[in-house]
Amino acid sequence: MIAELLGLPISDRNLFRAWADRLFNRDVADPNDPELARKIDEATADMLAYLRAHCADRRAHPRQDLISRLATVQADGERLSDEEVVNFSMVLLLAGHITTTALLGNTVLCMGEHPEVWVQMHADPSLVEPTIEEVLRYRPSFTQVGRVTTADTEVAGQRIPADVIVTPWLLSANRDEREFVDPDRFDIRRSENHHLAFGHGIHFCIGQLLARLEGRVAVGVLLDRYAEIQLVPETSLEFYSRGIFAAREVPVSVRPA
Repeated sequence: MIAELLGLPISDRNLFRAWADRLFNRDVADPNDPELARKIDEATADMLAYLRAHCADRRAHPRQDLISRLATVQADGERLSDEEVVNFSMVLLLAGHITTTALLGNTVLCMGEHPEVWVQMHADPSLVEPTIEEVLRYRPSFTQVGRVTTADTEVAGQRIPADVIVTPWLLSANRDEREFVDPDRFDIRRSENHHLAFGHGIHFCIGQLLARLEGRVAVGVLLDRYAEIQLVPETSLEFYSRGIFAAREVPVSVRPA
């Protein structure tokens, strides 16, 4: 979906996944690593070159896609630089696909742990939306986010100086017993589910409406196709080591509807 919006060939999806896996591996995910900038540059070099070529092509031959809009739009007579177009496209390509992929994988994992929910959604499709919201709370795609303080502040008695990286834990916030009754229970019928899977404040996820729509559509398709989805028993799942709260692959067996 993100590739189509940007105007990239979806046949390159294996490239997108390889680049995302390279960026989110254990070596480039620690915000306190003094070598972080260099590692990110190395991990994204191929992707930036790929997007730079598409940017140059759209400047010369605009199309009906988002990269063309970024490459040609003007505000007060100014245009985005190639670097700005490429970096913005990279953010969309990475954040727009790996988070939703994680959401769908986490939904299947939750169904494996709670097979009765799959039966309930088959009987009442209106439960798809609250189920996805509970998956987002229970297994948010990102465990944490990175922020930089702009001023000295204090939180819960802890002094935090300006110009340092802080990493609020979304997973912890989504299990806060002051906000959620029995927070460690997977409950698709929560009446109030104000989770922080998409962040909060000025950095609230700009793509959250698309992510939710993709989740509802994808789960709806699975319900139409399969009467049952089960995790393959005794399979060892490989999870991302840091940041992303999801398995890299989720092997399942299915029974057609």
